Amino acid sequence: MKAIKTALLATALAFGVQAASAQEREIKFGHVGGPGSLFEISANEFAKIANEKLEGKAEVVVYGSSQLGNDSQMLNKLKLGTIDLALPSSIMSSVSPEFSLFEMPYLIEDREHMRRVRDDFLRDELYAAAENKNYKIIGIWENGFRQITNNTRPINVPSDLEGIKLRTPNGVWRVEMFKSYGANPAPMALSEAFVALQTGAMDGQENPLVQIYSQRFQEVQDYLSLSNHVYTPAYVLAGASWNRLPEDVRQVLAETAEEVEGYALEQGERLDNSLLAKFEEEGMQINKVDTQAFVDGSSSIYEKFGSEVDGGQEMIEKVDALR
Repeated sequence: MKAIKTALLATALAFGVQAASAQEREIKFGHVGGPGSLFEISANEFAKIANEKLEGKAEVVVYGSSQLGNDSQMLNKLKLGTIDLALPSSIMSSVSPEFSLFEMPYLIEDREHMRRVRDDFLRDELYAAAENKNYKIIGIWENGFRQITNNTRPINVPSDLEGIKLRTPNGVWRVEMFKSYGANPAPMALSEAFVALQTGAMDGQENPLVQIYSQRFQEVQDYLSLSNHVYTPAYVLAGASWNRLPEDVRQVLAETAEEVEGYALEQGERLDNSLLAKFEEEGMQINKVDTQAFVDGSSSIYEKFGSEVDGGQEMIEKVDALR
């Protein structure tokens, strides 16, 4: 009887170890995108492909809509190793100054330009910058070309932003840019923006079309001004838990993140092309800005970036050379 009890105890302990091991192999992937967002579409595609390749060795589980926290909180959790992957975008400019490159207005011409910049420049420059801050980029996806919405007036030229309280992501250079245009920008977590717009605490915000739509900002905003003022990538980012994963799992995750890069660009373009009609149906007034007026009004931010960010001017020139 004692031998049977011992055997049963050993089996129970073994089962407990296996269960704990299986639980440890859940790859927690967090992002702030809402239902239908490009973040959700891209992350779900990544999880689908990766989980097929992993064949039960591990499972990527996606947590959208800021379930694991806002971008700042998820960056901290990556450092602590309590989540495994996140999909930050503009906030990376607060991690290391090299990421501020994508705060520069009208830097990226189109998605083909972005492909060249990603493949011929970013993998060396930004991957190293992330590793210096104890993060690891395993893929560069898309957040998209950003547009301006507000409840005050259509935005045609920079001076139309004068006095408008504008929600921005947490990035020093985005704030600087909109200040130079005359707006009153205020960094705020994406999850807090809807209520701020609804209550009038903020007059407007700026985001890619798919983020605007998936966050339902069209319900609380009257004007949509197509500015394409900034293109923001999204970074598939790992942290402290990365090196604790088995090597073959890390290889699958890294390969799949790069595999989804093209898909993210294609889906971003598809969504941009399909959403304008939906905004019109919901009663938004849509206009295109005077792009040249915004380009002309951006010279000061380029000068400031080139002089204050180490290697900033060189980075701008390298991106321009890939047009």
